[in-house]
Amino acid sequence: MNNLRSSRAIAIACGGTGGHLFPGLAVAQQLLERDCSVTLLVSPKDVDQQGVKGVLGVEVMTLPAIGLKRGGEIAFLRGFCRSYRGAKEHFQSRRPQAVLAMGGFTSAAPILAAKTRGVQTFLHESNTIPGRANRWLSWFVNRAFVGFPVAARRLHNNRVIITGTPVRPQFRPRDAAECRAALGLHPDRPVLAVIGGSQGASGINDLIIQSLPLLARCVPMIQWFHLTGPNDAVRVEQAYRDLALNAVVRPFFAEMDLVLGAATAAISRAGASSLAEFAATQTPALLVPYPAATENHQYHNARAFVEAGGARLLLQEQATPEILVQTLLDLVESKAVRDTAQKALARCHAPKAAEQIAAAILESITESEPTRTAVRQTAAPATR
Repeated sequence: MNNLRSSRAIAIACGGTGGHLFPGLAVAQQLLERDCSVTLLVSPKDVDQQGVKGVLGVEVMTLPAIGLKRGGEIAFLRGFCRSYRGAKEHFQSRRPQAVLAMGGFTSAAPILAAKTRGVQTFLHESNTIPGRANRWLSWFVNRAFVGFPVAARRLHNNRVIITGTPVRPQFRPRDAAECRAALGLHPDRPVLAVIGGSQGASGINDLIIQSLPLLARCVPMIQWFHLTGPNDAVRVEQAYRDLALNAVVRPFFAEMDLVLGAATAAISRAGASSLAEFAATQTPALLVPYPAATENHQYHNARAFVEAGGARLLLQEQATPEILVQTLLDLVESKAVRDTAQKALARCHAPKAAEQIAAAILESITESEPTRTAVRQTAAPATR
């Protein structure tokens, strides 16, 4: 077993946001089940450090990369260079057989460091419109995987596999009453989950606070689970308290499978990883895409699910409490509407995505091993 593990060492660059981290964890689990050793390359951000807590059987390496922001180009380059050196030194001391990038600002340095060591490289793009890092990296990697078919033509690689976006195995339809009880909610009352993503969403938080008085009048039996992100928890919790509503408010919560298992419906941003989790748990959602997302990719993600019949769409710039309540009522009150959405979500789910990615990586490693062996034998000096 130890020899097998040492011959199948895989590094996964999956930090920066939950949308990159959690699909990476799903692939890591599949690789562990195939007797590989796995190193997770993550950022110093709280979402990464919290998300990897309790993950067993993997090595975690924190890289000092930071995202590229206007006016922060020097800091970005400094972080990139430090991450590149750190990844290169790590790969020199413990050479992996493959490096998989899940997108975002932690991806580029490990992929380029791996290329200098002759390591096979892969990337996964979960969004309909690939991010800048993945578009650039797609020129260099051996193979690419995509969550949406439309993304394939936007990558510069002729070996693209449509897999869907990996989801951790605990995300599945659950007994709602049990999940609600586990969260401290009443098991028989409907639950509306507000999910801004791993970093929260101030725009959604503001909209909910403005809409709570009307929502409390129109759907008084609703319970709430609200993931606020780190900055808004106090004021959001106070808004629920002022109206005496039954709500669980958290800045961060690791067991989102329980939340979606408990939810009658969700209000959420439209990150691809969140959408994949809604599909896996068959949770109908009202999607409010992040309007400042690069190339408006969250809007296009949301449109794909809306056109499939699994979600509703509300643009943040057009949102009012009245429109929000009107859009939500069908999802919350109509079982027929929810049943239709759940059937559509089941069709959107890609249950084998992580398994397919892990299998393709290992197949590629196996195919390249005879070549490496032949090169070593050719280079070996003759013995007498």
